[in-house]
Amino acid sequence: MSKEIILDGKSLTLEQVIEVARQGARVSISDEAVEAVNTSRKIIDDIVASKKVTYGVNTGFGSLVKVSIPQEETRQLQENLIRTHSSGFGDPLKEDEVRAIMLIRINSLLKGYSGIRLLTIQTLMDMLNKGVVPHIPEKGSLGASGDLAPLSHMVLPMLGLGKAYYRGELLPGKEAMEKAGVPVIFLEAKEGLALINGTTVLTGIGALATYDAIELLKLSDVIGALSLEVHNGIVNAFDEDLHTIRPQSGQLATAQNIRHLLKGSTLTTQATAERVQDAYTLRCMPQIHGASKDSVAYVKSKVEIELNSVTDNPIVTRRGAVISGGNFHGEPLAQPFDFLGIGASEIGNVSERRVERLVNSQLSGLPSFLVKHPGVNSGFMITQYAAASLASENKILSHPASVDSIPSCENQEDFVSMGTTAARKARDIVGNSRRILATELMAACQAIDFVKDRGVMGVGSQIAYDEFRKHVKFLELDKEVEIYDELEKATDVLIKGDLLRAVEAEVALEIQL
Repeated sequence: MSKEIILDGKSLTLEQVIEVARQGARVSISDEAVEAVNTSRKIIDDIVASKKVTYGVNTGFGSLVKVSIPQEETRQLQENLIRTHSSGFGDPLKEDEVRAIMLIRINSLLKGYSGIRLLTIQTLMDMLNKGVVPHIPEKGSLGASGDLAPLSHMVLPMLGLGKAYYRGELLPGKEAMEKAGVPVIFLEAKEGLALINGTTVLTGIGALATYDAIELLKLSDVIGALSLEVHNGIVNAFDEDLHTIRPQSGQLATAQNIRHLLKGSTLTTQATAERVQDAYTLRCMPQIHGASKDSVAYVKSKVEIELNSVTDNPIVTRRGAVISGGNFHGEPLAQPFDFLGIGASEIGNVSERRVERLVNSQLSGLPSFLVKHPGVNSGFMITQYAAASLASENKILSHPASVDSIPSCENQEDFVSMGTTAARKARDIVGNSRRILATELMAACQAIDFVKDRGVMGVGSQIAYDEFRKHVKFLELDKEVEIYDELEKATDVLIKGDLLRAVEAEVALEIQL
């Protein structure tokens, strides 16, 4: 039976998001959260009964705030909101992204500041636990007022509308709910707004990208260590005394990681009078990888705040006041996710340069393009081209989204974050950089096979090499492979995480010290 995570609105972690989004962990609601939700809802019910004019409860939305809605039309108001705001475009978000979004929305609502019914939250939770995955187009959010369009697509199946996946099949929303045994509902006053007005989509996409970037950073040290051994790298550049006098946390961690990975290696060397230092992409790994580590650690801290925050509008206070504000605004995460993209892009950039050093005979001293008989065989020639293409694309994607804004809603919402675009870009950059690192790993292991008789590999690099060779073999002749398939296998090794887990079972890898 899968693990169950109890949600209380205040203690959700990034690791738990991964467990639910990708590993199928179930969720339940704490007793404390149930009480908070019910208390909040009673305040909204009292407002409805008293007919007190309150934004989002019995008024129009956005610039239509001055339009009062009769009590008998408040339910229709909420359904109309979902129907008309579900105006997304593009490819659907992946299942793990949608599950992360649903989880984060549930957790936010459980804090008890949104005025939503417990029944409505339980419906969304049942969908998550029973495998109903709403079809959400990935484009269409400004990141303020929250992720209105994509979250509306999330809500549609709750009303028997829209589309959703169930057991891998895309179905009409009502049919998916019926097959999963989840009753559809009507939304009452305030509930539509509570469900869609928040930073949940950008947080969900960005949270998964952040987790993947953390793994990518650890892998960059492992793979960089392999490349260092291929080049008989000079290890003095990783000496602890060098880095403690510039105590940048990520730099310290990277230097330590590489020292531990290369423990016992005789394929590396000490500096000599004839050979003092290596090229930057080898020698400066602590400084380059470390800078990205510090960036990603900062982003993680921001994500974990947002996972346990109230981001809708208006909010219902414990004292019974309903306050209109701007917690839906994605700017606090838009800038960090742009930063995440830059950090991940730099890891791809430096890795691509190490790929070039591996395949270039003038730099490696090995056969051109890492094949025994270059000429009739092209070997790894075009893998560097493809890696360079991805690195270049990352540079384009790294242009910040958060510096852009287009006014909306009759200029009532006149400065938006574009945070969801920032999150999607960061996700794509991480994916591109992973492919570049997979290319470096494949090339480095190919090169190791040319030099491993010269000495002993480090304890960590040997584990990485052995684990990789379980999946991808030495390339002897071009006619024996289709290199795309080999690159796919290499990428899959990184995605599945077996290589990283095998290394970490022996060598502790840190992001920051």
